[in-house]
Amino acid sequence: MPGRIKERTAFITGCSSGFGLLTAVALAQVGYHVIATMRDLSRRGGLDKHAAESGVAHKLEVIQMDVTKPDEVNAAVSQAVGRYGKIDLLVNNAGFASGGFAEEVELDEWREQFEVNVFGLIAVTRAVLPHMRAQKSGTIINISSISGRFGFPGLAPYAASKHAVEGFSESLRLEMLPYGIHVVLIEPGSYRTAIWEKGLQKSASPASSPYAAQQRALTARVEQIASSAPAPDEVVRTIIRAATSPRPALRYPVGRGVRFSLLMKQWLPWRWLESIVIQKMRPPRS
Repeated sequence: MPGRIKERTAFITGCSSGFGLLTAVALAQVGYHVIATMRDLSRRGGLDKHAAESGVAHKLEVIQMDVTKPDEVNAAVSQAVGRYGKIDLLVNNAGFASGGFAEEVELDEWREQFEVNVFGLIAVTRAVLPHMRAQKSGTIINISSISGRFGFPGLAPYAASKHAVEGFSESLRLEMLPYGIHVVLIEPGSYRTAIWEKGLQKSASPASSPYAAQQRALTARVEQIASSAPAPDEVVRTIIRAATSPRPALRYPVGRGVRFSLLMKQWLPWRWLESIVIQKMRPPRS
């Protein structure tokens, strides 16, 4: 963990669990005042407990904010700026994973995936940008995924949303660099969080589905990966490194096999990749 910094202010979304919870506490440990937001304040217990155990509860302010509600977003950002005078760091972490085969995912589910993972992220970013631009400094960290660079079968809604986050972040970085604002993408692989368990619960195909066998193979594959996935400490350390760097990179791939997967996509013929993925997703013979 890097050394302590002069007091700065961080604004984080999706802090009730996972990366958001751990990042909020880690940033407080290195000296940030942290505004930790979440949609449902009844789920703040884990964050409060971890912050107290880490001795940084006094550095965190927990506020309610739903990223899909612009009025709440604008009010929360105004509250943060009014109290601390600035926002030095924005971490767009709020999101969820919706799986399922594209034909079977209802349009409302596609819209919900994009409302949270894409439009919610854009809404929070737009609310913060005028303040960062006026102070001519700031860092915006968008939590993406390996799925933002590689579209896996059965995860089209999530992969499409993260591909959108990648494109948005590339454009925004080029727009904001002249104002001293750095936009960063964190691209984790599989880690031990609840995101995939929740996503798979929503995506199960009925027994009559033409994709039922593939869905079972997908579920078994994801469960196998999740059971051996490491704790998310490495991702949190990467976020802290990017947050405290004076000139952070655009992309930070992180996790077992992530860089190898990206290199394969870059250098191998696409037909080879197709064969590898389809072989891994092939239902077992009965």
